[in-house]
Amino acid sequence: MSKKTLFKVVFMCQGQVYEIYARSVSHGELFGFVEVEELVFGERTTVVVDPSEEKIKSEFENVKRTYLPMHSVIRIDEVDKQGVSKISRLENGNVAQFPMPVYTPRDKG
Repeated sequence: MSKKTLFKVVFMCQGQVYEIYARSVSHGELFGFVEVEELVFGERTTVVVDPSEEKIKSEFENVKRTYLPMHSVIRIDEVDKQGVSKISRLENGNVAQFPMPVYTPRDKG
């Protein structure tokens, strides 16, 4: 029985903290971006529907692959079990987005 790798990716976007699960995470082909593929969401096996998970699921509904700016990623964990994907507001926390670009080209002079 082969066990599929699962990653929990936590990142910031417009003052909100996103927590998503994916099967594939890499540095990708775009410089300064983290490539996240094969997003995984909980199956609707119960009558109870979590509105926060439905919101993030609809936002990434037709997304095959997403590229996250490296400086917006808070953490990436390899996990055994999938939790609930969610979006939460960043309120008076000690997490702040990096204020400048990761790479700045030099002047050729």
